[in-house]
Amino acid sequence: MRIIHRLAQYQRLYQKFADQQVSTTVGEVAGLLFCSERHARTLIQQLQANDWLSWHSQVGRGKRAQLQCLKSPDTLRATYLQIFLEQGDHQAALELAQLEPERLQALLNPHMGGQWQADSPILRIPYYRELESLNPLTATGRAEQHLIYTLHAGLTRFNTGDPQPKPDLAHHWQVSEDGLTWQFFLRSQLRWHNGEHIRGEQLLQTLAQLQANTRSRPSFTNIRSITLPHALCLQFTLSQPDYWLAHRLADLPCRLFHPDYPLLGAGPFKLATFEQHLVRLEQHEFYHLQHPYLEIIEYWITPSLVVQTADGSCQHPVRITIGQEEDFPLARPVQRSMSLGFCYLAINQYRRNITPQQIAKLLMLVQTSGILEQLSIMRGIITPSHEMLPGWPIPQFTSDEDPPLPPRLTLVYQPPMELKVVAEQLKTVLAAHGCTLEIYASHDKQWKNTEQIEEADLLLADHLVGESPEAAMESWLRLDPLWRGILSPEQWEQQQVTLTQIQQIEPAPQRFRQLREHYNELMLSGLILPLFNYQYQVNAPPRINGVTLTAYGWFDFSQAWLPPATT
Repeated sequence: MRIIHRLAQYQRLYQKFADQQVSTTVGEVAGLLFCSERHARTLIQQLQANDWLSWHSQVGRGKRAQLQCLKSPDTLRATYLQIFLEQGDHQAALELAQLEPERLQALLNPHMGGQWQADSPILRIPYYRELESLNPLTATGRAEQHLIYTLHAGLTRFNTGDPQPKPDLAHHWQVSEDGLTWQFFLRSQLRWHNGEHIRGEQLLQTLAQLQANTRSRPSFTNIRSITLPHALCLQFTLSQPDYWLAHRLADLPCRLFHPDYPLLGAGPFKLATFEQHLVRLEQHEFYHLQHPYLEIIEYWITPSLVVQTADGSCQHPVRITIGQEEDFPLARPVQRSMSLGFCYLAINQYRRNITPQQIAKLLMLVQTSGILEQLSIMRGIITPSHEMLPGWPIPQFTSDEDPPLPPRLTLVYQPPMELKVVAEQLKTVLAAHGCTLEIYASHDKQWKNTEQIEEADLLLADHLVGESPEAAMESWLRLDPLWRGILSPEQWEQQQVTLTQIQQIEPAPQRFRQLREHYNELMLSGLILPLFNYQYQVNAPPRINGVTLTAYGWFDFSQAWLPPATT
């Protein structure tokens, strides 16, 4: 864009001369801008006409002119950024911001939050890190998963706050009496984000990809075949009844994307821009359910962008503040919730480096050493876990014996910042009992394979739980490589038998109870110990309404709304 190129040229002049009046020549300006003298004269005239600089030349060969830059590049950049955003030209705004990415935060602050522009409600969110690709089969981050739920539909879906799966691409479904045949009847006139009609054959192709993918395959273990008996009917034939199926099809591993373009979906918003500094979602005009109120959602990203709290500390990722910088003092907590998911300690019993008596002692030390209580006070955003899920109490470990701990153990922890603190404090506690703890950091947000797990005795990680807690906990046992890593082959096979038995129980309360009993056995055996839950919170200024937290701690983009703009 011409104005962006012109600003880049002007910035070279400003870097050389600042706002001081200097004597120079057209030739010197041309050399500084790497252009011809003719072009330099044209540019000087344009900049002078725009009141960016003053230029006073003198008659006569060799006479020097007086040049003075009148406006700082930052001032000009902020002015044009506002113009571009108000015009809806986000691509020009992005190009403008990339001229000085380290100053992006200062430029963007006045434009964050909910605003009306060109008669459209827009929400701009400042974000502190680059986002992974929004591919449903590869994304691992919490923010990325939330965006994927926004971009991609499934045959079924979860509404925020409702644990029961609801129709999505499927208008309804029916189950045979023996539980082996499930028919999902598609809505008519479904469209992908590019406007193309969704065909049943395309969904069949996508489901075949999901069945073949290592990440989503366990969700399809009991499915013998998927067919299309009618253009608007997908039929699942199962090898055993599975009364979690409608829940599974609503979850992330079963989001349905275009078979040829994994980033093309059919959710309420479509992906319009995915750049280093900007991720832009636009409302899907052909969406098959109730349309959102917001027209556009933008994530403006720079790694240096961190929101400071009143005490100067950085805001934690589970605390989201929506709004412009001047709104932060007015921003109020509009939603708080305790995460159903939790950070946990897992013990790799498959390595056989630690006896049951030593496990009981180690877990007792974790529960009684005060590590988690100190962390809760220090961070102010976590609560030590007393239940795995509501109504699923965590056993309290005691040790009648006092066996010596192994002389050396290894621990691997995942990114949540609190887990590094837990690891370091646990190292101190175990050292007092003669055990040296070697600590290693994993930079992955999820376990990718069992190789990451096999060499560790202890593992610290975060487990997210969605809108349907029991279904999420059942899927965790199937999908996460953690369990193959810490269970012996015999234990793994027995767990698969147990899960198959549980899935065939049609009444939900009884199915939930059997799953809870299985997890209680896992905790009693020392395989898994929930440590703490996060306190999710969204702060927003008064003009942003309808902010409703999802189970993952983000707010539901389909429910947020802005009051009409006032003149």
